Formats: sequence, C-alpha cells, structure tokens
Amino acid sequence: MTIVLYIVTAVLSLAAACSLARVAQGPSMLDRAMALDVLLAVIMAGLGTAAVADGDTWVLPTLLALSLLAFVGSVAVARFLTHHVPRPDEPDQGADA
Repeated sequence: MTIVLYIVTAVLSLAAACSLARVAQGPSMLDRAMALDVLLAVIMAGLGTAAVADGDTWVLPTLLALSLLAFVGSVAVARFLTHHVPRPDEPDQGADA
C-alpha cells in the first residue's frame, strides 16, 4: 500500500506542477482559469488520498466545501469571460442577444 501512495503522490505533484506552469504562462485568461480549476481538483484528490491513507473522514466536509467553491468559481469565470460588450460598429441586437 505504501508504494501506491508514493506513486499517487508523485503523479498528483506532477499534475500540480504542470497546472501551476499553465497558470504562470497561459496566454489567455481562460487558460489560467481552467488551470486553477484543475489545480483545485488536484488538491481535492490529494486530500482524498490523505484521507484514505489515514483512514479518517475528517476531510469530507473540506472536500465538499472545495467542490462547491470550484463549481461557483468556474461558473463565475465562465459568465465573466462570455460577457460581450458590443463594439461601436456592431448593430444593437436588443434585449434578446
């Protein structure tokens, strides 16, 4: 069981490092937002792995709170990035647009 934990820790560490690299260099705001979402998922996976390794359930409320935070954050970023301000040369499409 210990070797499995070492492998899982290594894979999650690599995923976190790749995600942080994407946050640092991502050319667009959407790349950075998705990388932060992936990083939060990796953190949740790490907490879940620690809970399984220790045999504790103390981390379950924390995982629930983090999953809600990730969902609300993703929705907020999606709404922010899809907000479109019309240019002066674009015709107005009314309230249905």
